[in-house]
Amino acid sequence: MKKVLLFSFAFILGTLFLNGCTANLTEPEINFEPPTYVEQMPAKEEQQDFASTGSIFGQGKNPLFADHKAMHVSDIVTVVISEVAKSSNTGSKQLSENDNSTLGGGLFSSTGANAGVNSKVANINGFSNLGFNSTSSSAYKGSGSTTKDASFTTTISARIVKVLSNGNYYISGKREILIDDQKQIVQLSGVIRPFDIDQYNRINSSQISDAKILYKTEGDVDRATQQGWGTKIVQSIWPF
Repeated sequence: MKKVLLFSFAFILGTLFLNGCTANLTEPEINFEPPTYVEQMPAKEEQQDFASTGSIFGQGKNPLFADHKAMHVSDIVTVVISEVAKSSNTGSKQLSENDNSTLGGGLFSSTGANAGVNSKVANINGFSNLGFNSTSSSAYKGSGSTTKDASFTTTISARIVKVLSNGNYYISGKREILIDDQKQIVQLSGVIRPFDIDQYNRINSSQISDAKILYKTEGDVDRATQQGWGTKIVQSIWPF
């Protein structure tokens, strides 16, 4: 019997420990795999346009009269990341309720002059003249407000990974900077339209469809501001 209880206790502790290891212990991550439609849509086939070798205008990959924009796979486009998030929310709620109830048993009366009957009626009224009185009230009042103001601005170069059949580009880029043992990582991916690329071969992050942007730091400062894994386990399984 003791072995069964010991086994059950160990099983419960093991379950709680494993739940603690998987609950709220992993850092938030972004999956930079391309969207499903990007994988399903075939790539645009390169077509060999007719070009006159004697023409001064040219029709190859570097035509004379053309903007220097990213147009082919592995071309580089500059992404200006300028994300601003502002929100404000205020709510309040107030409820009140009052309830009063009064119940009476009623009285009997005698219309005759018989003293015996009057005495009996008086005795009955002593029992029947019972009443019930109740009063209840409840009240609730709550309010809350949230305010968020965040901004993030930087610039990163991304590479055209795939030219979709409709002419759009799937781009992906990553930048890592190591300064004083502090590593900064900026990574993004998404789908852009070639028409949104300006004459300086730049595009704003707000013009990226299915945009995924990651910014994080690694190093001593990041580790010093993070809770230890033991504390996270205790907090994830502690029921109080």
